[in-house]
Amino acid sequence: MEWIREKLDKLREPFNQGKKYEKFAPAFDAFDTLLFTPNHTTSKGAHVRDAVDLKRVMITVVLALVPVLLFGMWNTGYQYLKQIQPEVEFWDAFGYGAMEILPMIVVSYAVGLGIEFAFAIFRGHEVNEGYLVTGLLIPMIMPVGLPLWMLAISVVFAVLIGKEAFGGTGMNILNPALTARAFAFFAYPTYMSGNQVWVMNAPEMDAVSGETILGTLAAGQEVQYSSMDMFWGLIPGSIGETSAALCLLGALLLIFTKVGSWRIMLSCVLGASVMGLIFNALPSMGIEGNALTSFAWYNHLIAGGLAFGIVYMATDPVSGAQTTKGKWIYGFFIGLFSVMIRIFNPAYPEGVMLAILLMNVFAPTIDHYVIQSSISRRNKRKKGINPQINTAV
Repeated sequence: MEWIREKLDKLREPFNQGKKYEKFAPAFDAFDTLLFTPNHTTSKGAHVRDAVDLKRVMITVVLALVPVLLFGMWNTGYQYLKQIQPEVEFWDAFGYGAMEILPMIVVSYAVGLGIEFAFAIFRGHEVNEGYLVTGLLIPMIMPVGLPLWMLAISVVFAVLIGKEAFGGTGMNILNPALTARAFAFFAYPTYMSGNQVWVMNAPEMDAVSGETILGTLAAGQEVQYSSMDMFWGLIPGSIGETSAALCLLGALLLIFTKVGSWRIMLSCVLGASVMGLIFNALPSMGIEGNALTSFAWYNHLIAGGLAFGIVYMATDPVSGAQTTKGKWIYGFFIGLFSVMIRIFNPAYPEGVMLAILLMNVFAPTIDHYVIQSSISRRNKRKKGINPQINTAV
């Protein structure tokens, strides 16, 4: 690797301080640190020496997303091809899905990183690595048939309003990927909801029912998929949200590498389970509800985008809670509100997006009161200890 290092050092000369392209040094540094660990160190103040930096953390999340992405490519092709032929070959399905999804990923990264580079050059700071994950998450939570220009506008909104307006990576209060989906949902609702947006229609078909499971239940119709279909992901949905099994695999990687908080993940599951059990109990109490009320509580965990949101977006270290107790509270209410929104608002059965964005807003408040509570307890202990010390003296 030494010859690569030498080549990069030689190429960097025009970008050094006082040189011709000094202004574009942040863009060059972004490519440099993608291959090598940054060579700068903290020169003052207390710090922890560690081999892990922000870029490596983000790459770990991307690696955790890869299995879900690959399955999403196959499932997209499978949902399309099964309309027109009785048997679907694996590579045929994967190839079709890849051809539909890869352009979305290219547009997401091209537009998002373009804005990131522009802001880094304009402000004179290093390129933030946070978009390595956001750029992949955004297309994975969108319908595969979403026009690319709509995706591009959603990315612009997410990066400018959701991130850069607050100061860039590490300063945003809302998850940027979910900000992009929320913008697309409210700006282009006909492309984000309904029974024909989650499965690509074959030219030979006039129409196809591609509604998600939650949408089907919200419409009062019977679900044709089993719990195992939901768990493995053989169902219509956005690119990344269908397979709960692969989301679980990604969760294990994030927990093992200590990149994702297991406390948030577990508390989300507990919150969703509690709310699901409450609503499941209503019919036995003589209280009528909708089809989602009778939907088994454990199916809420594996249907829709709840599993994907819990693993990859609720655990965002920037927009989520930071304190240990705060993470339990934050995650519990995400799960609670996700199921509550699903059932109370049939017009919007997928509530995990709104639940996470809502708790993003309240995460600083949760941490504030957790810290204040800890300070209060310590002060009370001090007051209880001091009289004893005075008596002993």
